[in-house]
Amino acid sequence: MVAVRFYAVEMSLPCLCPCPSSPISLSLCSPRFNLLNTTSRRLGLSRNCRTLRISCSSSSTVTDQTQQSSFNDAELKLIDALIGIQGRGKSASPKQLNDVESAVKVLEGLEGIQNPTDSDLIEGRWRLMFTTRPGTASPIQRTFTGVDVFTVFQDVYLKATNDPRVSNIVKFSDFIGELKVEAVASIKDGKRVLFRFDRAAFDLKFLPFKVPYPVPFRLLGDEAKGWLDTTYLSPSGNLRISRGNKGTTFVLQKETMPRQKLLATISQDKGVAEAIDEFLASNSNSAEDNYELLEGSWQMIWSSQMYTDSWIENAANGLMGRQIIEKDGRIKFEVNIIPAFRFSMKGKFIKSESSTYDLKMDDAAIIGGAFGYPVDITNNIELKILYTDEKMRISRGFDNIIFVHIREI
Repeated sequence: MVAVRFYAVEMSLPCLCPCPSSPISLSLCSPRFNLLNTTSRRLGLSRNCRTLRISCSSSSTVTDQTQQSSFNDAELKLIDALIGIQGRGKSASPKQLNDVESAVKVLEGLEGIQNPTDSDLIEGRWRLMFTTRPGTASPIQRTFTGVDVFTVFQDVYLKATNDPRVSNIVKFSDFIGELKVEAVASIKDGKRVLFRFDRAAFDLKFLPFKVPYPVPFRLLGDEAKGWLDTTYLSPSGNLRISRGNKGTTFVLQKETMPRQKLLATISQDKGVAEAIDEFLASNSNSAEDNYELLEGSWQMIWSSQMYTDSWIENAANGLMGRQIIEKDGRIKFEVNIIPAFRFSMKGKFIKSESSTYDLKMDDAAIIGGAFGYPVDITNNIELKILYTDEKMRISRGFDNIIFVHIREI
């Protein structure tokens, strides 16, 4: 029997500004993306919790013009580069990192807000969307910010208070609470903020008091100090790029666009159906909607239902893995079963009406290395595309199940 381990993450002090800490172990297990549990009966696998997480970003194809107008083309290019990156950069491929780095450099070369630390636009709560992790970054930053199920914020209040502060917040959930790490801050020049961490506490919903975080900041000396440069602040005040004293780059946002909100909700696996309904309602243009089935490899990140009776039926119905859309009306479902083995099912599609396709899947096999083992199974599916752009697709497929796919790079 092959055992598949539960995934565990190490919860530590959040580090939008580099800082030391003592890690706290925390195991996470979300049922939504437990895609391979259904293989246990057929392949002898123990139950597991495989979690597919994504980072959130946005698209220039959003129809809400009010939202779109707050980002210029160069900013949208950076936001689009973040689509499909898991763990706020932790699991990014070399190509994804290169695309983000290129977009960041373009923005840093443009004229954003001059002297951003003197601008009121830097004040407020910023959501962390992406961060690099060079070798000099703290182990806290490398582990904690890569957990998508938690939301990471940075509060910046430099001018509107007699106690200037930069605070890092990790929100566990609306029901659990948050960890807040605060630093006293001062402006050095038009770009740089100096900070010194001095207090931290858990604010948990189920306790009537705050729990101090066990870090002796006063004893850490220079280790509790650092600086943060803002290298780009958008004229709208909704996008910020910062670089820390340990060489880390941060991308943060105030305003999130509809697609970002949806992907964030999917990452947290709560209220997804409602978020999809809201997204579709805000992006509906029935007079023009005639979506095409775009070519490429599309990874399923969420479905409204997951069957567990037979993994092979789930795979044949597109309930697992990825869809590969090819030229000339060819389509393939592909599911990784265990290392070196995958399920593949090929077929064809034709467009039957507006945004609707008929799929005939009739060539299935289990593939191991260079060998294939045919599986006698066929399937006919009607696929209705509810929304698509270059990065994300929402569709209705087998048994009226709603799917969300992202396009792989």
